[in-house]
Amino acid sequence: MSTADKVKINKLPTGVPGFDEILGGGLPEFSFNIIAGAPGSGKTTLAHQIIFANATPERPALYFTILGEPAIKMLRYQQQYTFFDQAKLNTAVRFINLSQVVLEKDLDAVLEEITKEVEKASPGVVVVDSFRTVVRKAQGGTTEVELQSFIQRLALLLTSWQATTFLVGEYVEGEIRDNPVFTVSDGLFWLYQTAERSSIVRKLQIVKQRGQESVPGLHTFRITDGGLQAFSRTLGLAGLARKKPSTRRLSIGIPELDKMLGGGIPEGDSILVAGASGTGKSVLATQFIAEGLRQGDPGIVVVFEERPQEYAERATSFGLDLKTPRKEKKLEILYLRPLDLSVDETLQEILEAVQKIGAKRLVIDSLAGFEMALAPGFRMDFRESLYRMITALTGIGVTILSTVEVDESFTEFPFSTYSISFLTDDIIRLRYVSIDGQLRKIMVVIKMRGGNHSKDIREYEVTSKGVVVGDRLSEYQGLITGVPEHLNRSGNNEARSHTPKAKTKR
Repeated sequence: MSTADKVKINKLPTGVPGFDEILGGGLPEFSFNIIAGAPGSGKTTLAHQIIFANATPERPALYFTILGEPAIKMLRYQQQYTFFDQAKLNTAVRFINLSQVVLEKDLDAVLEEITKEVEKASPGVVVVDSFRTVVRKAQGGTTEVELQSFIQRLALLLTSWQATTFLVGEYVEGEIRDNPVFTVSDGLFWLYQTAERSSIVRKLQIVKQRGQESVPGLHTFRITDGGLQAFSRTLGLAGLARKKPSTRRLSIGIPELDKMLGGGIPEGDSILVAGASGTGKSVLATQFIAEGLRQGDPGIVVVFEERPQEYAERATSFGLDLKTPRKEKKLEILYLRPLDLSVDETLQEILEAVQKIGAKRLVIDSLAGFEMALAPGFRMDFRESLYRMITALTGIGVTILSTVEVDESFTEFPFSTYSISFLTDDIIRLRYVSIDGQLRKIMVVIKMRGGNHSKDIREYEVTSKGVVVGDRLSEYQGLITGVPEHLNRSGNNEARSHTPKAKTKR
């Protein structure tokens, strides 16, 4: 068969943000589908989003209710969602109760009633909720062959009338092998709701779909006032073109640190700033964003431990203005701390902000706060999810600076408590050292994939102007232990001025 002879299958929008991407572009038109899951998993809400997204007066949606929630009660709750359009009721969206037919008659009568309504309305979408009730009623006096015959005739009827069909039911996964409805269906969408400690996590899976490629695996979704919102494992970036590698280097906003980095951070890199509490990680990250704004690079800051207003106020104390760029829509400060957060949700928020303002720089402050905001189940896959997120964002040219807190030790020099150094291209390590009876700070560039970097260990201070880098500490050995020894053999440990002086930009 030539390409020209192939039947083209149109795709319908689901009305669920993120779900069309998971399906491979939308719902195959005229397909016969099942929406399965436990009570409370969101099956009915998903069905309603689909019908309101596609129903028109010319091609209405028929919603058959069977011994489940009465239509009047169901609509009372469904109309609370923003997708619900009151104007479509009884014109584009019609509800038909088959409870009496199912209770008093056999499967042939049920099929006859559905046929009558379909022929009268010529619908574009048909939903039977709950189809599981029909099957349970039939199993009392119907053989498996008769049940399978009924399902096949129903599928044939609705497909011949060019209706896209959804059978909604409360099924368990063990039924997939033996239930004839799963064999006949073109698509099977399974919704899960699981409790993890004190958190509720919702996921969906495309178990089966004929005619087009869908994204495999489990995908997170959330039910909001807008209905379901799905977050694809492809992280919303499947349709975005990857940016060609750049030779541009970005200033971090600290001249001496830029020199240590070999001229700045290579654009599109992921850089990790690791250090104990109070070492100035957040200040350094703020300077990175502020310098980008000064050079015309829009930026995004993702915070988990303080509110956006507080973050902007703190920047002011270091002489950095983040309030004006926020007003001018050149800077987004995202505070992500909802219950049961997932990495995919986080990336969706970030991606929308990236596209909205054309962001070139991103700060995640901090990874510890990020992990704590996740539902327990997502923390188990934190490194894998973080890898996917960083790879996706750097692939479209965003330069990422992440901060991570490490427990300070005066005998060890760990890079990160998360074992995530392999996720980053560059690492800057900040730490405390004890020198001449004072607790002072040093920094060192541990790693740079994009080229050579300074091997110097430099002292620095956090001042009213931000992080200021001083000279190389060449008179001590064992600096990274935190308790260095002075190399002056005469034992002359006279107090010296060690305050780093800010280097002026040329």
